[in-house]
Amino acid sequence: MKKQLLTILLLLSIILSVFSCTVPDQEDRGNTREFIDSTGRTILLPDKIEKIAVTGPIAQMVVFALAPNKLVGIAAKWDPSAEHYLKPEYYNLPTTGQLYGGKGELNFEELLNADPDVVIDVGEVKANIGKEMDALTEQTGIPFVHINATLSTFDETYTILGELTGDKEKAQTLSRYCHDTYELVSNMAASVKKKNVLYVLGSSGLNVIAKGSYHSEALDMLTNNLAVVDTPSSKGTGNEVDMEQIMLWDPDYVIFAPDSIYDNVASDDLWANISAIKAGNYYEVPLGPYNWMGFPPSSQRLLGMLWLTSVLYPEAANYDMYEKTAEYFELFYHSELTKEQYDALVGKSSK
Repeated sequence: MKKQLLTILLLLSIILSVFSCTVPDQEDRGNTREFIDSTGRTILLPDKIEKIAVTGPIAQMVVFALAPNKLVGIAAKWDPSAEHYLKPEYYNLPTTGQLYGGKGELNFEELLNADPDVVIDVGEVKANIGKEMDALTEQTGIPFVHINATLSTFDETYTILGELTGDKEKAQTLSRYCHDTYELVSNMAASVKKKNVLYVLGSSGLNVIAKGSYHSEALDMLTNNLAVVDTPSSKGTGNEVDMEQIMLWDPDYVIFAPDSIYDNVASDDLWANISAIKAGNYYEVPLGPYNWMGFPPSSQRLLGMLWLTSVLYPEAANYDMYEKTAEYFELFYHSELTKEQYDALVGKSSK
């Protein structure tokens, strides 16, 4: 992480020298106010936030739901499927790059040209993140803030973001949705006998989302996640295992990530021996605009929880999944989802 930060700062120095940019002090950005972010840092922000940049896909999705018109760019290009749902002005926003993870680095030239009032990071707390945010703020003159977000605290995340951005009414609506949805699914999970499940991904289906990992929050809540390993990986690729281990686990249900081997498992000599495949109890996670169960592990996991509950425990899920999905798309993607679009999204995700 230190090496990555040094690389970022070096790139910034080069850009500043090449483009002869004058980086303003925070105090020079107009009237300011104090804001305390999730690291406990007191940050000077403009009284009114008009332009926002984000550090990664999690923040991109969370902030897009709240204030799409204030985004000056996106951290990573939307998945191509998003073009069917997002307005062109949102889908075609310039890319400013990612601070953490991903295949690219933060594009400081693009960021400085966009001149945001604030750069927002959302997600799990990383080591030394406060110091890194301070260093980036000092170098750019743009305040960098971090807001914690986990599956169970997205309501709090939106409340804090409402205070930060000034979009309090919209934030309250999103916060209420997150709270109510999480509570609904939590109550259903407490009322059912949990199924034995594996969530697999990768071209051969030999990577698993392990119990206790950052990506397994929803899975662990709603199922008996059989993927117990010594060192759960919090990377999006999960933990690699072999077919022998999957046979030993022998799940009653298998959830396949998009672009895995869902289409071929029934005819595969090894997979066909798994109890879930024999019984037809296997499903592919809906994809659009992103994987509903995570990747990135952002707010769309709330929709994934509703979907997974409807698949595994239909007797407890006394709601219309199309209506729930359309509500989510309206609130978080600012898009009206038709029944035809919904049917296409869940074509491999329900039986």
